[in-house]
Amino acid sequence: MAVLDQLTSQQAIDLENKYGAHNYHPLPVVLAKGKGVHVWDVEDKKYYDFLSAYSAVNQGHCHPKIVKAMTDQAQTLTLTSRAFYNDMLGKFEKYACEFFGFDKLLPMNTGAEAVETALKICRKWAYEVKGIDENEAEIVVCENNFHGRTTTIISFSNDSVARKNFGPYTKGFIKIEYDNLEALESTLKNNPNVAGFLVEPIQGEAGVYVPSEGYLAEAKALCEKYNVLFIADEVQTGIARTGKLLAVNHENVTPDVLILGKAISGGVYPVSAVLANDDVMGVIKPGNHGSTFGGNPVAAAVAMAALEVIRDEDLAENAHVLGELFRSEMDKYIQTSNIVNLVRGKGLLNAIVINDDDDSDTAWNICLALRDSGLLAKPTHGNIIRFAPPLVMNEEQLMDCVGIITKTLKAFEN
Repeated sequence: MAVLDQLTSQQAIDLENKYGAHNYHPLPVVLAKGKGVHVWDVEDKKYYDFLSAYSAVNQGHCHPKIVKAMTDQAQTLTLTSRAFYNDMLGKFEKYACEFFGFDKLLPMNTGAEAVETALKICRKWAYEVKGIDENEAEIVVCENNFHGRTTTIISFSNDSVARKNFGPYTKGFIKIEYDNLEALESTLKNNPNVAGFLVEPIQGEAGVYVPSEGYLAEAKALCEKYNVLFIADEVQTGIARTGKLLAVNHENVTPDVLILGKAISGGVYPVSAVLANDDVMGVIKPGNHGSTFGGNPVAAAVAMAALEVIRDEDLAENAHVLGELFRSEMDKYIQTSNIVNLVRGKGLLNAIVINDDDDSDTAWNICLALRDSGLLAKPTHGNIIRFAPPLVMNEEQLMDCVGIITKTLKAFEN
């Protein structure tokens, strides 16, 4: 078939299965178009998107301001590498640093790259500022974390599927229980070589686990007490998703190192970034770290437009209001439900826990039924369904979606 021939859903799936590596297990729907909170498949069936590309499309699909920034810049200058300056990167760095309140920004492309960058910065700071002996630095992480799938990152994951047969693993990490301040303080107190604490403000991939109130603020205070960098991975929770610009803002926490990705570009282009103040970012010198595409002019233009949309359309407040409404409506349903145990989340990052084993296919089958009813979501960890629509959703659309979800769940009640 010709490259531009229109495919049926099954033809598109068959092509991926034959020629693509089988590193994902997608829901069987083939999308061809998106606008705002909706996507359409190749047969032109319309759906609510309740995943937002894992919170990358917070500003909605194909937001006209962001797409215009991308196409305008793409017709002018796309890539210089960092061998030369370009006229967009400095503008983006200034805009983002002022937007989030930091001195410096190091641009990359993907979330995992940004996490790797933060780890390198932390280790270099450990040796050159804190005075830890070279190659002895350790970084504390949390169990059930998800920070990406590079070889270093999977070294401190406890996801057996992500880890198995990818060793040997990178040393230098200590795993502790999430939302456990006693474990954190004990680890910091008894390990003088700890340089940083890497944490997700909400564990998204693990099933939208929200820590106890005060956890983040107390963890930051402990890091200050023991001269350890507090590194916030806000790749999924950042950029207004949880009802604040950053999830750490709920507890007025300023990280020493902030990791951003996904929605910093509105989902139209790969952009990620690490932000820190001069006393931390100053350890990075020419040749220490880089990326051919990191900080390219298109990325800079897109990211500035994406952040402007968040601010101008007040999407953090919208996420807060609609998130409260969503959880309230779901709680009403759960009171008489046998199939759903609970709903949890913040803003428009939420999940329901299905009353079944985590190795069952009930949540998957519910997502197939939701798809048939015009709403797209995906299970995570077996019996948990994550719900994260674009933040441009309005109340009428949200209530329509609540109706679809509850009607679908009723069909699975015992």
